[in-house]
Amino acid sequence: MAQVVFSSWGRNIIDNRQEGEAKEAVFRLPVAHDGEHPMAAFMGWDGLILFDKDVDVPAMTAEYMRRVQTLYCCGKCTPGKKGTKVLADLLAAIVEGEAKESDLDTFGDLTDLLKNCKCTLCQSSTIPVLDAVTHFRSDFVACLGASRPARKERRFIHKYTAPCQDKCPAHIDIPSYIEAIKEYRFDESLEIIRDNMPLPSVCGRVCPHPCETACRRKNVDEPISIMVLKRSASDYEWQHNIAPPMQPKPRKNKTVAVVGAGPAGLAAAYYLALEGYPVTIYEALPEGYGGGMVAVGIPPYRMPRHLLQRDIDIIAAMGVEIIYNTRVGQDISLADLKAKYDAVLLAPGAHRSKPMGVEGEDAGYKGFLKGGIDFLREAYMGRPTGMGNKVVVVGGGNTAIDCVRVALREGAEASTLVYRRSRKEMPADVWEVDGADEEGVQFEFQVLPTKVIADESGQITGVECVRMALGEPDASGRRRPEPVAGSEFVIECDTVIPAIGQDPDLSFIPADMGIDITKWNTVVTKFVPLKGADGKNLKDGMGNELARTLITDLDGVFASGDAEIGPLTVVACVGNGHRAARVIQRWLEEGKAYITDNELMEDILTYLPVYDKNEQVPWLDSACRAHQAEVHGKERASKGNYQEVELGFTNRQAVKEAERCLRCYRMAMAAV
Repeated sequence: MAQVVFSSWGRNIIDNRQEGEAKEAVFRLPVAHDGEHPMAAFMGWDGLILFDKDVDVPAMTAEYMRRVQTLYCCGKCTPGKKGTKVLADLLAAIVEGEAKESDLDTFGDLTDLLKNCKCTLCQSSTIPVLDAVTHFRSDFVACLGASRPARKERRFIHKYTAPCQDKCPAHIDIPSYIEAIKEYRFDESLEIIRDNMPLPSVCGRVCPHPCETACRRKNVDEPISIMVLKRSASDYEWQHNIAPPMQPKPRKNKTVAVVGAGPAGLAAAYYLALEGYPVTIYEALPEGYGGGMVAVGIPPYRMPRHLLQRDIDIIAAMGVEIIYNTRVGQDISLADLKAKYDAVLLAPGAHRSKPMGVEGEDAGYKGFLKGGIDFLREAYMGRPTGMGNKVVVVGGGNTAIDCVRVALREGAEASTLVYRRSRKEMPADVWEVDGADEEGVQFEFQVLPTKVIADESGQITGVECVRMALGEPDASGRRRPEPVAGSEFVIECDTVIPAIGQDPDLSFIPADMGIDITKWNTVVTKFVPLKGADGKNLKDGMGNELARTLITDLDGVFASGDAEIGPLTVVACVGNGHRAARVIQRWLEEGKAYITDNELMEDILTYLPVYDKNEQVPWLDSACRAHQAEVHGKERASKGNYQEVELGFTNRQAVKEAERCLRCYRMAMAAV
């Protein structure tokens, strides 16, 4: 529990300035902004939090509104443009002692005026201002007198964000690119996207779009179709043969090597190349298979290969060299890279399948395939997969879904998914499960494989299973599946594909290089120790410490993507790779690997978080979410048919969907 001096956050007033029994409050904020300097106060869209009684609240409030007005007010509506200027000027005058006490009574009217703004930045910025003036009026009055008390100067650190932008692992300026689409400026929209996302064709199609779970429009009716709008901006460029406008800075003399041409490696290489750094990527797969798991782990009916290759070609055109068919640890050592380049980034991806852990999986039976990732890779590369006619895939994630859908396209007569929990609890994206259902995949839910069965020749004939009942919740919050006695049965099949997860293959890292590996088979990187009031390090939703610098214990060697955060999504790897590029640039230019105040605030706000699912969002009318066109019917999964299933929006649809955006910008500021 964290003791606060005052808080109005969440419209819940806690005031401990007077003597008496103190009220306690819990806030998802670190006690020190950067692990060293205490956070004295925090203000933003939902109020004011004061941890130190000596904070100059009027000065902080004036600075907050000054930054809102001068840095971020778009000026596209009169209430916002004029209202924030009046507020900023009035607060500046009060702090300088050039206003009257009666001016403090105008803040309520000014707040009401800004409720008519075009977007929510200006509206939400008035909340902490009015709270400050209302609850710290005596401090504001003291500014107007001749004997204003001296206060300790603070450093103010701010962050401009939005609920969707905060939830996006790449932190794309989503409201801005949607606004550009609304105004038919597709090229400008794509330019905004590329500021944080160099694979727009990819993340416009295969992103699980966590941003949409934090869309305030969801509190009204349905979230904005953020992912497909990204695709709309990207598709517009190639459909109209528009040349990408990016130009790298003059070439620098320090070089960077990247291990792996997956999303993290490509993103890091792109942003480093834009800054002028020569980057060389070493990729184990053959030429034509750049993209890592996107190339060999995501089916072409979800991610057309020519568009993936286009994104990669654009990155290469920035000055990135990709050396294919070169496996680090075999064809070239990590020590060689360390000696040859000024910095090395480890981003090999997670290409190693996890074992299933059932009887018979290690017996060498014909038809037991190594893993889902391996099966998908062989299928996409046109190699024999070892698949028969009746396929059973074990798992509940997107890779498992891809396997059962690809099995049909590879000619399977029957494709069955076995998952130990219920359909509702599957980690796979709902729309991917629905797609598999439509294509004719059979599902066996709450079923656990226990034994692989084979005939005398060693050919798999079936898999023995037991039915499961859901018991008490486990550590993840999901109900724990438990075997039902006497429910054993056999699913006939000639092929079993385990798809229960994958790990990075870090065998290329020598044990004597001083690079530590976690028990989860990820690379250990340094981080800023942001601690909560309980003294524990703050962690993200994946269990990783916040504020990671991505540098290993070996100077000049960094890690990113699946190798650093564990097997996650394309967009998470891109965001991680972008940060790696920024940190590597500082290392090369300053000799230090660190993260900035802006990046610290980025992590802090994500932990806070920005979106409030219980917020009552006022809106005049409801407008249904647009849905992209899609190829329907089992024929789309016929043998050899890898044509794209989801077809995107027309430009008119995209504009109409963009008009639903509420442009929910926020600004937070901390005093340290």
